[in-house]
Amino acid sequence: MIDLKILREDPERVRESQRRRGEDPGIVDELLDADEMRRTAEASFGALRSEQNALSKHIGHLQGRLKKASDEDRPAIQAEVEQALAGTSDLAERVKSADARRSAAEAEAAELLAKLSNVIDTDAPVGGEDDFVVVEEVGTRRDFAAEGFAVRDHVELGELLGALDIERGAKVSGSRFYYLTGVGALLELALVNHAIALATGNGFTPVIPPALVKPAAMEGTGFLGQAAENVYRLEADDMYLVGTAEVPLAAYHSDEILDAGSLPRRYVGYSPCFRREAGSHGKDTRGIFRVHWFDKVEMFSYCAPEDAEQEHRRLLAWERQFFDSLEIPYRVIDVASGDLGASAARKFDIEAWIPSQERYREVTSTSNCTEFQARRLRIRLRDDDGVRPLATLNGTLVAVTRAIVALLENHQQADGSVRVPAALRPYLGGRELLTPLA
Repeated sequence: MIDLKILREDPERVRESQRRRGEDPGIVDELLDADEMRRTAEASFGALRSEQNALSKHIGHLQGRLKKASDEDRPAIQAEVEQALAGTSDLAERVKSADARRSAAEAEAAELLAKLSNVIDTDAPVGGEDDFVVVEEVGTRRDFAAEGFAVRDHVELGELLGALDIERGAKVSGSRFYYLTGVGALLELALVNHAIALATGNGFTPVIPPALVKPAAMEGTGFLGQAAENVYRLEADDMYLVGTAEVPLAAYHSDEILDAGSLPRRYVGYSPCFRREAGSHGKDTRGIFRVHWFDKVEMFSYCAPEDAEQEHRRLLAWERQFFDSLEIPYRVIDVASGDLGASAARKFDIEAWIPSQERYREVTSTSNCTEFQARRLRIRLRDDDGVRPLATLNGTLVAVTRAIVALLENHQQADGSVRVPAALRPYLGGRELLTPLA
């Protein structure tokens, strides 16, 4: 959630952020009204509680006097006690009513606040999905025609290599499922181990987090808003399957106060990811680019809010380091405001070149969520100035299936074999080539 201080002091900034996202700016004024009602109800309840406490003390004082009073003074003091007690019942009802109004006002304000997306970084491009800005293109795209052979897509290559079995995946689990077999399974393990080695070499703590989480974790990271339709829920247990390790890594320090001297705290998580892919009917139906389940290595960082922008650039640099090592052409894009998730203030994507599609496709992303998730999950830092919310950031090192797609297609050879980039060879027994089955 956003800082209510920003909403009160600069509501137009929040309205503009909503407009840039393509979301309703009217919620800002609804929330301002609800916040004012909440504060008024809080003040009214507080005043009545103070009055109730004062009356209780007064009655206690009178009862103390009554015990010590002479026979001559006792009737007058007794009358005062009875008069004061007569007011307690009415006051108690007024306090109860004020408390109910306060609770209702708090609930309404909290509901509206939960619907409000993070305030966008003003440097993020404005627009929709196609209005991104290309930051840089890296690598040289191969000219397969000049090399004398037609491009095979990853499905054909995967079948030639005995690396991929989509037919049996569909038989067992349905569409958008698959088996990685033989060198396909080894290739996943190689990619994961390479990613973990890169992250730990850069100071990240490796974590294997739970892939099932409680609603609070999913809500806290912002995945039960606009992204809810793509989340798998286990109704019988009121649990959720995560679509990214970002969720359990963000919730790892929920309800905690971290010492500022321990920041940044950087974790790298390996987990399965589950996505319903609602709304993607007809998109990427061939192969394993868009699937319901895949494994992913995700970076996550907790840092001071003033350091978040630089931390964001570091995460992007580590993502680029990984894809540079795979020798795959890619571009970096600055994602436009209307294509940001609710939690992100700014996001950069890496899009790998996919030869069979003759276009760049997203393979990783990194988001600066500023204080948005930390406020929802009640994660704070303590420094010399006291206790305050910190910032959270996330970045994918490798989404395995998409990396396999890019790797197979970009490193294919005329005979259907696939060259193994040097960085992965140590994890594949030193082999330099994946060759078709006999």
